[in-house]
Amino acid sequence: MTTVMPSSTSTTLVHPASEQAAEWWRTAVIYQVYPRSFADASGDGIGDLPGITSRLPHLERLGVDAVWLSPFYRSPQHDAGYDVADYRDVDPLFGTLADFDAMLADAHARGIRVIVDLVPNHTSSEHAWFRAALAAAPGSAERGRYLFRDGRGPGGDEPPNNWTSVFGGPAWTRVVEPDGTPGQWYLHLFDTTQPDLDWTNPEVHAEFESVLRFWLDRGVDGFRVDVAHGMVKAPGLPDWAGTSAMIDGAHEGETGSEDGSTGAGNRGPMWDQEGVHDIYRAWHRVLAEYDGDRCLVAEAWVEPLSRLARYVRPDEMHQAFNFSFLTTLWDAPALREVVTASLGASDAVGAPTTWVLSNHDVVRHASRLGLEVPGTKPNGIGVGDPQPDEELGLRRARAATLLMLGLPGSAYLYQGEELGLPEHTTLDDAEREDPTWWRSGHTERGRDGCRVPLPWAAGAPGYGFSPTGATWLTQPASFARYAADVQEGVEGSTVETYRAALAVRRELALGSGSLAWDESLTGPDVVAFTNRDVLVVANLGPDPVALPQGAEVVASSVAPATAGTGRLEVPAEATVWARLA
Repeated sequence: MTTVMPSSTSTTLVHPASEQAAEWWRTAVIYQVYPRSFADASGDGIGDLPGITSRLPHLERLGVDAVWLSPFYRSPQHDAGYDVADYRDVDPLFGTLADFDAMLADAHARGIRVIVDLVPNHTSSEHAWFRAALAAAPGSAERGRYLFRDGRGPGGDEPPNNWTSVFGGPAWTRVVEPDGTPGQWYLHLFDTTQPDLDWTNPEVHAEFESVLRFWLDRGVDGFRVDVAHGMVKAPGLPDWAGTSAMIDGAHEGETGSEDGSTGAGNRGPMWDQEGVHDIYRAWHRVLAEYDGDRCLVAEAWVEPLSRLARYVRPDEMHQAFNFSFLTTLWDAPALREVVTASLGASDAVGAPTTWVLSNHDVVRHASRLGLEVPGTKPNGIGVGDPQPDEELGLRRARAATLLMLGLPGSAYLYQGEELGLPEHTTLDDAEREDPTWWRSGHTERGRDGCRVPLPWAAGAPGYGFSPTGATWLTQPASFARYAADVQEGVEGSTVETYRAALAVRRELALGSGSLAWDESLTGPDVVAFTNRDVLVVANLGPDPVALPQGAEVVASSVAPATAGTGRLEVPAEATVWARLA
């Protein structure tokens, strides 16, 4: 049965368009590059900065406005570079500072801005500060940069509190003092090799403002701030009955709360404390000294949405990832609810809503949407786990992406999603490097499956990722059909679908556009809205939906069909953008 839309639409305005010239980040489409898995120029099987430079033409053709680089700093790589030993240098795995400068210059020459990752919640245990802290005495200035505490119980043998690590296990590790005796404990919300900094210490503030200036002076356009909601802890570090574990995300039967939240928020005395906002006000002032509308992007797993919006008030950060949107199930009412609530919360503080569906920390949305309950968020998928429907997942993923790109605001893409890449769901567990895998006692497979090196050429060793064919994680055989070279110029391929949508989005200024729900079709499986004069119809159900008479399709996730009435139809599990005559 075909659902027929009326020839005219009835809409309810939720978000008005902006006709004024505004900062670039308000409407930008930003592409996340995970350096070790993007492109390898050296041949060692690990992606690097020259590899990124070599593939910038791909990003230019794709039509993105900026790239965000995950960490490339000096690091022992216990957590894929999120354990930083030197914030002012490039790890030799990825190249040199000269390689970074060359990549930045090439990107800027192509009209692509560059955002770099900043990891301020913790350093590496090999950072000079932490080595000095281990060599110093309790109560010293060196230890005052971190959260060292005496233990509880007889002899201080028990941790200072009951907090757990995001990666599993306790959040405290006891050190051996310089004289060889058991000593104090230090806090690490993540791995033992990632000691948390003490952000009540002015020296920590001064150091990171200096780091900001180092990279701003080199010409970067902004910073994505890792664990932006976790730097300040509640005074006294009180016990808490909950867990610090990674977010579970949406679950079967959930359709969101009244404010659009989906449960994608960390809770407890280690998260979302008031003091973080003072940090970002200071950083905002630093960035304001530089031209070019430099930006701060918050990775903050915070709910409700009204609390997330506090991170993007006018004198704080500029963007905050919308994880409530990412974790919403493939359910039309829930999607309408989270979009409405998100725009309302962001509009209240004059900020853009920043949409995202995939990144380096979650199962790729082409696989999440192929699960039995589409949109659920397992912490990794491996051999023996329920496997997603690869074909259905990709069809839904393309539809979800066009729905997202049709929304006003900014949007982030994760490398490889423009190729339609699924999660590597059968990766050999022996290859896993994510600390989640072993710290959870091999109960959570973690994030390696979304970090597998990209396929660039179907017929080349390593699918063209490296000149030697080496890859730091094994690629599945299925990646051959997703390789960039077999999709280039092929009408209807995923990469061409992304390119077409990004071109239309830019041409019609949808990023600065409006959102009005189309009230003429409110079926249980349809999300329909107008942005400026573009009608966006996402059909999540099994039956086609007929577009209004005279509709002209300008972008689609699959080829629209023609109904017997002569009207164009949105097929099942698809999204179409159309203009009305």
